Amino acid sequence: MRPPAHSIELTQVTEWKSGRTRSVQDALSTEEPLEIRVKGEPLAVTMRTPGHDLELVAGFLITEGIVEAGAEIANLRPNANGAGSGNFVDADLAGDCPRPETLQRNFYAASSCGICGKSTIASIRRRGLPALNRKLHIDPEVLCALPTALASQQAVFERTGGLHAAALFDDGARLLVLREDIGRHNAVDKVVGWAHFEGRLPLANSILLVSGRGGFEIVQKAIAAGIPLLASVSAPSSLAVKLAREMGLTLIGFLRGHRFVIYSGDFRVRGGV
Repeated sequence: MRPPAHSIELTQVTEWKSGRTRSVQDALSTEEPLEIRVKGEPLAVTMRTPGHDLELVAGFLITEGIVEAGAEIANLRPNANGAGSGNFVDADLAGDCPRPETLQRNFYAASSCGICGKSTIASIRRRGLPALNRKLHIDPEVLCALPTALASQQAVFERTGGLHAAALFDDGARLLVLREDIGRHNAVDKVVGWAHFEGRLPLANSILLVSGRGGFEIVQKAIAAGIPLLASVSAPSSLAVKLAREMGLTLIGFLRGHRFVIYSGDFRVRGGV
């Protein structure tokens, strides 16, 4: 699997090993800002790994509630700088969308923190998102096999060791898409954006697996996309667990080897309590 263009930069470094040093070439994950605009007006800046930028913007607009449905995204226009990678994407939205109060939020998205200032469950509840599919069920052994499938497709991580990944599986545990990014929330938005362009939203019969922790911003994005089961290889946060329990999301952490912890929605895991 080839990594996206401009997602890797090469640099010369000094390696120390067993008391000896040498000069070697190293691969770094690219990190560049991307400004998201709506009808020419700046909305957000995110530090991301270039590649799949239109998916990232579409996913962001959907998961952050800027639009209520993917059909409200009329057009996305990328603009490139001299290096060939996009520095902003301008979105045309249908009708009178977005609402003025939404545009006034003036997001700033950092690669490590998600959407700053958007940290309460009440803000998600007010969006009136539809209930998640309660009929999806998965076997524990199938769950345990998902991290291996994720790791095998991380092309940029294999070169750099420095990226997060989000992988979407269908209810038969077949890998549908995997996206990588310096920001874990960006990787999720790219997956949701892919689903938008493929006409698959809402993802009512899908499973999302993320590398790293399952933080609040990841949980709220999964819920917004209609994903009923979210798993991570690390721990969730306390607010993520509270949100998952209130919204009926199955949240799984520490999915490693033949062990995992169910924090919410154990009824979707066969054999759960």
